[in-house]
Amino acid sequence: MSSLNLYDTKSRTVSAFKPIKKCEVGIYLCGATVQAPPHIGHIRSGVNFDILRRWLIASGYKVNFIRNVTDIDDKILHKAVHEEIPWWQVAQKYERAFTDAYNWLNVLPPTYEPRATGHITQMIELINKLIENGSAYAPGNGDVYLEVRKVKNYLELSNQKLDDLLVSDDADLKYKKDPRDFALWKAAKKGEPSWPTPWGDGRPGWHIECSAMAHAYLGESFDIHGGGLDLIFPHHENEIAQSASAGFGFANTWMHNAWVTTSGEKMSKSLGNSLQVAEILKKVRGIELRWYLGSAHYRSMLEFSFEALNESATAFKRIEAFLSRAEAILGKAPEVLIADEFTKAMNDDLAVPQALAFIAESMRIGNSAAEYKKVIAKTAGEIRGALSILGCDPKDDAFKLSSSNDSAIDGLIKLALEQREAARVRKDFAAADQIRDQIASLGITVEDTSNGPRWSY
Repeated sequence: MSSLNLYDTKSRTVSAFKPIKKCEVGIYLCGATVQAPPHIGHIRSGVNFDILRRWLIASGYKVNFIRNVTDIDDKILHKAVHEEIPWWQVAQKYERAFTDAYNWLNVLPPTYEPRATGHITQMIELINKLIENGSAYAPGNGDVYLEVRKVKNYLELSNQKLDDLLVSDDADLKYKKDPRDFALWKAAKKGEPSWPTPWGDGRPGWHIECSAMAHAYLGESFDIHGGGLDLIFPHHENEIAQSASAGFGFANTWMHNAWVTTSGEKMSKSLGNSLQVAEILKKVRGIELRWYLGSAHYRSMLEFSFEALNESATAFKRIEAFLSRAEAILGKAPEVLIADEFTKAMNDDLAVPQALAFIAESMRIGNSAAEYKKVIAKTAGEIRGALSILGCDPKDDAFKLSSSNDSAIDGLIKLALEQREAARVRKDFAAADQIRDQIASLGITVEDTSNGPRWSY
């Protein structure tokens, strides 16, 4: 069996994955800043890294998966003013919205999901350590900054040069030794939440939370750190700077998923093209949206359109129809099998497009096998195995509600088909054709087989 190879953003190479501990993998994924409902650009990261996690588990690893929640941030405080509710209520409301979206798309819950505000103590301890070893400084106004010129290999992840960075024109410049130094801690401002520290009341900077929480849950060194491309700079660069300055090894491998784009641009509220998960799920099922979001390679941009989404959903319905046909022929659900071809694709830096090509070829072979049970059992089983890793197995418990709905629809359509058959027996072909046309108008295909009519989307 081939070994797992992954692309590392830092080294810009694909190489064999070697965990720090045998048969164990520690992953830290930067999660949501909970200041608005999730759109599909947010959730793509959750889906991509869920596929990685599922593949690691299927490969025999025990996975400790940490996904944080940023529940204190400038954007959250701004939204609280705009919505005229407390900041913590904003965070709680939108954290629940993200949890719902993850559940709808069958993203496995993390091993731990730490909130920033629940780890202020660890952040203060880390900042104190950085001040004591001379990596950070408190200028006396309540802020604390990391001195970036003391950080060896700073900006290595994004491949930038320190002196090339643009300098922001802000009020903090008079307190910084270098305008590029970044805040570990921010002094308290009137009306904002704050916590007491040795250098003054305030709240954490954005980057310090992930260094502190990764250390708390995964130790000084761990295997994989993930997130979207937009987090490489400044967030992940500054996480590395903080952690390295504290003497931590931090992440061995850095993985970043590409964006969902619309009209060639990154999805964002500022572009006015934000597509909320809850709204899209009014048009397609959760399993179909997950199939679509997971279909591109995680490092490739995914250009969104409703036409592409609908085409993807239709293609997935064909897979479901094949599995339903296989179950009817076999008399039971096909056994989950992991094929060598699928394994080879997934071990090649999670090459999902190649995995989808394997599914398509397996379905072609299965459909051409007529009623030959051995071939159908093998191809359907291998398709189910692939879908289980992609998080799109229709038999998964997460889709039980959808399955229940399908069962109700199945009963209604079977009743209509029975009426059609009765009309044909009494030679009322006009009525039979009318029933067939009404079923077809719902986007449902009826296939007449030796075992009676079978329907599919």
